[in-house]
Amino acid sequence: MKIENIEMRRVTLPLVTPFRTSFGTAYERETTLVRVTTANAEGWAEHAAEPDPLYSSEFLDGGDLVIRDHLIPRLQALGDRLTADRVATALAPVKGHPMSKAVLETAILDAQLKETGVSFGDHLGAVHERVPAGVSVGIMDSHEELLDAVGRYLDEGYLRIKLKIEPGWDVVPVRAVRERFGDDVLLQVDANTAYTLADARHLAQLDPFNLLLIEQPLPEDDLLGHAGLAKLITTPVCLDESIESARDAAAAIALGACSVINVKPARVGGYLEARRIHDVAAANGVPVWCGGMLETGIGRAANVALAALPNFVMPGDTSASNRYYTQDLTAPFVLEDGHLAVPTGPGIGVDVLPDVLNELTTRTTDIRF
Repeated sequence: MKIENIEMRRVTLPLVTPFRTSFGTAYERETTLVRVTTANAEGWAEHAAEPDPLYSSEFLDGGDLVIRDHLIPRLQALGDRLTADRVATALAPVKGHPMSKAVLETAILDAQLKETGVSFGDHLGAVHERVPAGVSVGIMDSHEELLDAVGRYLDEGYLRIKLKIEPGWDVVPVRAVRERFGDDVLLQVDANTAYTLADARHLAQLDPFNLLLIEQPLPEDDLLGHAGLAKLITTPVCLDESIESARDAAAAIALGACSVINVKPARVGGYLEARRIHDVAAANGVPVWCGGMLETGIGRAANVALAALPNFVMPGDTSASNRYYTQDLTAPFVLEDGHLAVPTGPGIGVDVLPDVLNELTTRTTDIRF
C-alpha cells in the first residue's frame, strides 16, 4: 500500500461530566488523531494516551514525539510494501509505546480496508451485528450522586454497570448500589491498580455483592499477587493494565492470576494483537470484554467491531457517544435496547465530521511519505 501523507492532529473535546478514577479527574478528552492518506482512501485512528503519564507510562506529547521521530521513519522504510500486518514487526525495535504503535497500525488498517471495501468487523472476525453496552461510572462526591448516576444509566438501557473504586470508596458505595437497584443488575468494579495484596481481607468484603468481577485490583506488574488474591476472594479477578500482549494473557491465565480479561486494543499495540489475545483467552475458556479509554466515535467504531468477536461474551465499556460528549467527532453512536450497532461500512465504517474536527483542533502536523 502506498501512503502519501500522515497527519497528526491534536483535538480537545469537553466531557459531559467530569470522570474520576483512582488516577485523577478528567474534565476533557484530549487526544492526537492520526490520518493516513493514500491515493484512494484515508484511514483514521486516535491515540489512547492521556496528557499525563498516570494510567500508563505513555502520555500524549511523548506519543507525538515517538510517532514523528521514531515510528514513522521505520514505516517509511517499507515503502510500497507497507501493510497493517507488517506494522508491528517494523516497529518492534522501538521499545514500549504500544499506544503510539496502535494508533499508526489502526489508521493504516482503516485505509487498507477502505481501499478493499472490507469492514473492520469482517476483517477481525465479528459474528454479531450489535454488541451489549455497559457503562463506567466514576468516583463521585457522595453516595446519592452515585445512585442518581447509576439510576440514570439504567433508565437509558445500559446492560451493565461498572463502578470505579479506590481505598475509602469501595464496599459502602457497592452496597448502596445493590440495596437501591437489586441483585439482578450486572455489576462490576474497577480499581485501576489502587490496592495491594495486603488489602485482600478488605476486598473480600465485596464477595457478598455477587459482582461480575473486580478489575485490576493490584499493580500491573504483580501477576503473582493477583494469583494469590484470586485464591482469597470469590469475586472473579479481571486483568486490564497487566495485559499488554497475547503472551501476557497466556502467562496470567497459566498462573491463575485472572479468570476474565479486559481487552483494550490501544494498550496492547493494536487490534491485530487484541484479536490474538481474544483467541488465546478463548482457547483457555477465559471470557473477555472490550474496555474503553473515553474514545471519540473514531475509536469507538473500531472497539464496537472488536467487541463483536465470539469470545467477547460480557458487556464492554462500549457506551453511547452521549455518555461522554455533547458533540462527537463522528455521527453519534446511539444506544438501542442496551446495544450498539456494529458499523458495516468499509474500514471503521464511520466518517469524521470536518466542521466539528476543525473546531476542536488545536494543532496539526503533516508528514509526507
